[in-house]
Amino acid sequence: MGKCINHPDRETSYLCMKHNIYLCEECLECRDPDIYCKFRPSCPIYFITKKGFESSDEPTAEKECTVTFEPGDKKIIVTANTNLLEASQKADIYINASCNGKGSCGKCRLIIQSGKVNSEKTSLLTDKEKEKGYVLACQSKIFEDIIVKIPEETIEKKLKAAGMGEAATKKLAGLVEKIEPIVEKVSLQLDLPTMEDTVSDLDRLKRQLKKNGYDISKMSTNIKVMRQLTEAVRDENFKIVTSILWKKCSSEIVDVRPAHDQQPSFGLAVDLGTTSIVVYIVDMTDGAILSAASGHNGQASCGDDVINRIVCSEKDGVKKLQILALSTINNLIKQALVSINADHKHIENIIISGNTTMTHLVLGIAAKYIRREPYIPTVSEFPIIKAGEIGLKAARYAGVFVMPGPASYVGGDIVSGVLYTGFNKLEDPSLFIDIGTNGEIVVGNDEFLMTAACSAGPAFEGGGIRWGMRAEDGAIEKITLDPETFEPDYLTVENKPARGICGSGMIDLLSEMLLKGVIGQDGKFLIDVNHPRFILFQEEPAFILEFGKNIDSEEDIIFTQSDIKSLILSKAAVYAGFTILLKQIGMDFSSISRMIITGGFGQFLDIEKAITIGLLPDIEREKFKYMGNSSIAGAYMALLSNTYRQQAIAISNSMTYLDFSSNTAFMEEFTRAQFLPHTDANLFPSVHTLTKTTKELI
Repeated sequence: MGKCINHPDRETSYLCMKHNIYLCEECLECRDPDIYCKFRPSCPIYFITKKGFESSDEPTAEKECTVTFEPGDKKIIVTANTNLLEASQKADIYINASCNGKGSCGKCRLIIQSGKVNSEKTSLLTDKEKEKGYVLACQSKIFEDIIVKIPEETIEKKLKAAGMGEAATKKLAGLVEKIEPIVEKVSLQLDLPTMEDTVSDLDRLKRQLKKNGYDISKMSTNIKVMRQLTEAVRDENFKIVTSILWKKCSSEIVDVRPAHDQQPSFGLAVDLGTTSIVVYIVDMTDGAILSAASGHNGQASCGDDVINRIVCSEKDGVKKLQILALSTINNLIKQALVSINADHKHIENIIISGNTTMTHLVLGIAAKYIRREPYIPTVSEFPIIKAGEIGLKAARYAGVFVMPGPASYVGGDIVSGVLYTGFNKLEDPSLFIDIGTNGEIVVGNDEFLMTAACSAGPAFEGGGIRWGMRAEDGAIEKITLDPETFEPDYLTVENKPARGICGSGMIDLLSEMLLKGVIGQDGKFLIDVNHPRFILFQEEPAFILEFGKNIDSEEDIIFTQSDIKSLILSKAAVYAGFTILLKQIGMDFSSISRMIITGGFGQFLDIEKAITIGLLPDIEREKFKYMGNSSIAGAYMALLSNTYRQQAIAISNSMTYLDFSSNTAFMEEFTRAQFLPHTDANLFPSVHTLTKTTKELI
């Protein structure tokens, strides 16, 4: 027993073990229902919070309810107690639900226009949104006929998926000259059986393959193909199409069908990021990217970075993390396929490019030793896997090649990047940086490759920032401040009403705030507390980027002191990583001939502003080159070419990894870099001149 934290005069037995506080019956409400808590399975407070809303007269599951989705007047009948997210999926309506229905992302917002639902309590909707009828689809159960309006920002844009594919095709056209799939389709005319030629159907098939130049000495098959053979070969007079899965030292006949039943062959390239996931659907005949889709990694509900994901997998099981990642990938596959009216069974070739933790977890492999000294992964080079073995929405026999990774904290996504950029073929020493959650860096040329990860965190991808988001419609991507009034002038993705701010916008903002005197070099606010753009949010100083009265959410978009701190820590980690990696080989920034920048948000990265805050080194601007999402580009190359798949393995094996986790020099440099742009002004002469001039003008 203890005293209620809100009512000290009341004795209570309800103890929140996470915060070590007592709550009386009146105060029983979980304080953090949307984040991971190790005490939750046995917590009566959480149970009462989540289940207390349910009415005793709730209808039985047998009752049927009609849900009408607007716009479009699309109706679907479901049983009572089905949640709205499940109903939308049944209706083939794509709702943004990046946490896979866990109620932690707040993206699956719908508006109830008629009828009522039983909704669980959530802190992810504002009071104004609740007044307007907003609910979270995944947290709202249906018990009567309802009409639901889908907000424009909630609908996944199907047409955009096809458009992304067209743009990607133009960018990557010509990279692969000869297509060499993992699963090869072969058209064959088998010899007709006679009384003189009575070999079995399978032997007849292998004999013809041998005649066509295929090595059948290590070629196997499976029982499903044997069952297919009987009718498949006779359906069109022994004219067939067979699919052969090529592995490292063997091959397997995985599908046989009559020639007239030949299906299109698609490939799937996956960039499995810690924060975001991107998929390409590719035509394996000519390499055209037919459609593309991207979304938030559902594993984010278990933490923003790989360490938290590993910890979560240890406590809740690897299976949970695997399901979250696979659900996101499969949902994106479905979204991309719908835009081209195709079936998932046509996907026969798959490449997955991700960091070491992500690839282990999506395959259901324990990752706990990645975070334990001496930081060893279970697998670095993966064998060819079948999609059906891991739960990917594709042909059951589709061949899956996972990009190899050289170390626990540098994985296949960086190998993909090196492959795509041709970094390993450059003659002069160069730097490669993937600006994302893990902040992987490579230094080297055609003679050596040294790599490290600097744990930049998810801030640049919107994680941990109150109004941070990916570069989706409505994200502020460019921003300037008036030198006198601090009035923001910004651009958003697709010129949509502002919904938040993405990585490139945050770098712009931090630079502008520094140069215009809104904050000091320590990141602390200097702005007058009476300024109309200044606000205290939960007792924390914040800057208003846009007033709620001007946007749909009706809530001010703000940038808090904590947001500034998160960005400074992220940029400090990246710059420290550059510095220590170069020092390790006796070099400095003056020795670098080129600096290749990759990552999802870098397309709109303002190099000058990135240098101003100390994210990038103050070197000649012509040395910088942005090359986009190199992880998905490298995966695309490997998808189409065995030559590139083998090059990826060679690149991974040639990398030397430097671990920063116990490196005192890195921690010292990291501390020095926690200043704008740096504690050593001599490292940023152009910025020093700029800030000095700005102060004189102010």
